[in-house]
Amino acid sequence: MGPVSGGLDPQLAGRRAALIDLDGTLVDSEPANQAAYRSYFTTRGWEVGPDVYRQFAGRRGADVFAQLPGPWTGEDAAALVEGVLAHVDHDAHPLRPLAGAAELIRRLHAAGVAIALVTSAKLSWAEYAVGDVLGVRDCFTALITWETVGAGKPDPAPYLAGADAVGAPPADAVALEDTVPGLRSALAAGVGLVIGVASGADRGTLLDGGAHRVVAGPGDLLKS
Repeated sequence: MGPVSGGLDPQLAGRRAALIDLDGTLVDSEPANQAAYRSYFTTRGWEVGPDVYRQFAGRRGADVFAQLPGPWTGEDAAALVEGVLAHVDHDAHPLRPLAGAAELIRRLHAAGVAIALVTSAKLSWAEYAVGDVLGVRDCFTALITWETVGAGKPDPAPYLAGADAVGAPPADAVALEDTVPGLRSALAAGVGLVIGVASGADRGTLLDGGAHRVVAGPGDLLKS
């Protein structure tokens, strides 16, 4: 007997696996992230334009620090990330689920779709977000995080690791992503259906980035 399909967009219900990004796809973490970067840069005396902050979206912070010219050039990228993380303030900027995110994960799980989180965040952040904030940790077969793979998005390694962790060919999976680097990672891994979530980037940007389809948020993939 095949997986149950009720309550889900038909394109999701027919997939063996769902490989899902975290920040901006399931939770609204941008206010906390942006504030942490601003606070850290201020303590260092660095004046950074708004375009720079967008470079970090969807990617591992250490990769961006290592590749993007700036006042941090020559410093240890991992230490810079730890500096930023020390300035994350959940009290001032609570991590909030995007509408329909937790229910989408529950329905995918109930339908027999294997689920892997595929995020550029560290494991501690991922566990906090899917456990404490979303309350759906037990629905995930695997958490693919910063520590899991040697190369981050837009490299295909994170999505290849996600598909391998749930035992499904990438072509039989759906990916949900809110950034162009994330979309490119999923596409390069050969994920069969790549859906853009327009929580931050606009629809045109995500389509230009390769998304096969764009939705406003995870709730749009639920059927009553």
